[in-house]
Amino acid sequence: MSGGGLRERKKARTRETILREAFRLFRERGYNATTVDQIAEAAEVSPATFFRYFPTKEDLVARDAFPPLIEALRAQPPGPPVAVLRGAFRTAFASLSAEEIAAGHAREVFATTVPELLAANLRRSPGVLREVTQILADRTGSDTDDPRIRNVVGAVFGVVAVVWLQWAQDPGMDGPAEVDMALAHLESGLSL
Repeated sequence: MSGGGLRERKKARTRETILREAFRLFRERGYNATTVDQIAEAAEVSPATFFRYFPTKEDLVARDAFPPLIEALRAQPPGPPVAVLRGAFRTAFASLSAEEIAAGHAREVFATTVPELLAANLRRSPGVLREVTQILADRTGSDTDDPRIRNVVGAVFGVVAVVWLQWAQDPGMDGPAEVDMALAHLESGLSL
């Protein structure tokens, strides 16, 4: 194995260790009472190393992208936009390990229960929505400001956001399965 591969694995382990220790401390002490220095010490890294991976404490929880979704969306076969996005979510979740899904759920719990983090995620959401809108527009030969593209993206992410909020409150819920069922319902026309 090349040095680059080893270096990337070490970076990934360091990142995951920082995240694991941060969330352990958040659960024990609360988000606001936990400092970057405490997280760095628990992860056995320097504060400078922490900041190489996460520019702020908020960045541990706030996400401006969901790379597996973007990759999966680009790889989807042609089809109706809601079906394409549903397939992308299904593929993205399938690419994650149970540990990654559990870590994502932990981030969502904090992101929906700590007001500063909820605000941070709302500030970052337009970036994800813009990227998805651009991909859908390119796939359909539409402009990014086409109201039909906006409506599809808004409907899909609205449904996903409601499931996400419910999942944050119900740890026993199978979030990925519920997202898929909710998008299937949207895809079928939302009949009751």
